[in-house]
Amino acid sequence: MDSDPSQIPVEPIPFEHGLIHFAESLRGRAKIVAIGSSSTVGHGNIKPYPERLLSFLQAQYPNAKITMVNQGIGGQEAPIEFQRFDTDVIAEKPDLVIWQVGTNAIWQRPDLKPPPPSFDETTSAIHDGLIKLRNQTQADVILMDLQYVPAVLTPAKKDKAIAMVEAISELARDAGVNVFRRFAFMKGLKEVEQVSFDRMVDPTDEHRLHDGDWTTHRVAWAMRLAIVGGVEKARLSVAVPTRPSPAS
Repeated sequence: MDSDPSQIPVEPIPFEHGLIHFAESLRGRAKIVAIGSSSTVGHGNIKPYPERLLSFLQAQYPNAKITMVNQGIGGQEAPIEFQRFDTDVIAEKPDLVIWQVGTNAIWQRPDLKPPPPSFDETTSAIHDGLIKLRNQTQADVILMDLQYVPAVLTPAKKDKAIAMVEAISELARDAGVNVFRRFAFMKGLKEVEQVSFDRMVDPTDEHRLHDGDWTTHRVAWAMRLAIVGGVEKARLSVAVPTRPSPAS
């Protein structure tokens, strides 16, 4: 699950499921809702990934009218984001939902009020959120896991970070949704491409938590590659009919 990609430049781990609803929506109007924390809304003067991803997808699918609604709020985690689903996600009638989760539950920034939720509270909210999205929307769903950065790789946090990545993967598998494996992708940037953390992390961030401009661009491009692959997988599944079972 967390194996290093084998290509240079590093590419994302492909999605397991086709993006069936989003692929269909590309025939006309397609709406994406991105919900999460600072990785979604943006940090400092760095253009966040949703806006970059939108530009990439508009160039990829010029005949579709693609819009992006950025519902990120810095410092939030899955339990509070789940409480916003009715107004900030479901009401938008999305064709694709990208839910970035898990980081703040691991980092546990002490000055946040209220304090960040626990590991179990976070995974429980992800579970409930995926059920809500399945029952109340037709949207395809992508979970985005943690960033691979020093703030979550300290001796006190690394094991919990890896456990959260694994929990997100398991929750997605149980719900039949995709994961954009940012942790593995960024680990590939560090270990395969030999990119330093000084380049990967926002130089203005003393906590060494937030992705820098270069990394945000690479993450958005990797998400574009994964989404295009998911669209192609969906189209192939529709184009190739299932063979009837031979008569016994």
